[in-house]
Amino acid sequence: MAENKTQPLSLDPDAVIAEISDDGRRAEVTALDKLLRRLSGSRPVMWGPAMFGYGKYSYKYASGREGELFRCGFALRSRDLVLYLMPGFEGLEDDLSRLGPHKTGKCCLYLKKLDAIDMGVLERVLSRTLAVMDERYPVRENA
Repeated sequence: MAENKTQPLSLDPDAVIAEISDDGRRAEVTALDKLLRRLSGSRPVMWGPAMFGYGKYSYKYASGREGELFRCGFALRSRDLVLYLMPGFEGLEDDLSRLGPHKTGKCCLYLKKLDAIDMGVLERVLSRTLAVMDERYPVRENA
């Protein structure tokens, strides 16, 4: 069976943030990092050169494919900040309608700029996402 493409790296997240040349983007990444550290209780692990993951869970599909991935995370892309909400968006419709400008994919929330969205709503969305992950994939000691 093929190995997952998304794997943790040994990059220092704080060093990655410090190297972001655009002051505005660095401030946005810093704000997201601070928020997700607080909500998740986890320090980030880099799962690629620009993908910050918080916490970890193990999954196994009916097909037999299994692996580990972060519980919640985000990436800085050229045009967007992409938040990875692993359980998707079910039950978040009301909050998403009040979030501000965004797009969604299967488990991706695309934001252009943090100052254009309601950060209180974003915090609720992220908190709910982490709660759903805790229900589906309880945190195991020694994991």
